[in-house]
Amino acid sequence: MRYMTVRDLRSSPARVWEALAEDDVVVLNNGRPQALMLAVDGDSVEETARAVRKARLAEAVTRQRAAAREAGLDRLTMDDIDAEIAAARAERHVV
Repeated sequence: MRYMTVRDLRSSPARVWEALAEDDVVVLNNGRPQALMLAVDGDSVEETARAVRKARLAEAVTRQRAAAREAGLDRLTMDDIDAEIAAARAERHVV
């Protein structure tokens, strides 16, 4: 994976395209990763986009599960869950 700055993208785009031909490029803005550029085949753009979205979703689910474990929510029983749902619904209907 190559790292390039936003300035590189603006000032020498040809260098960015050359780097992209060899590897993925992380675009840095003020030294922090801002974007990931991937080379794609014109026929597989949608497939690549779907794969990236699927990977993002998997990562989000993993983070949510870890947060639930840390909060002890993975030990809730179905009765606990049903009680939480009932309480939330009752709170919503209060006028």
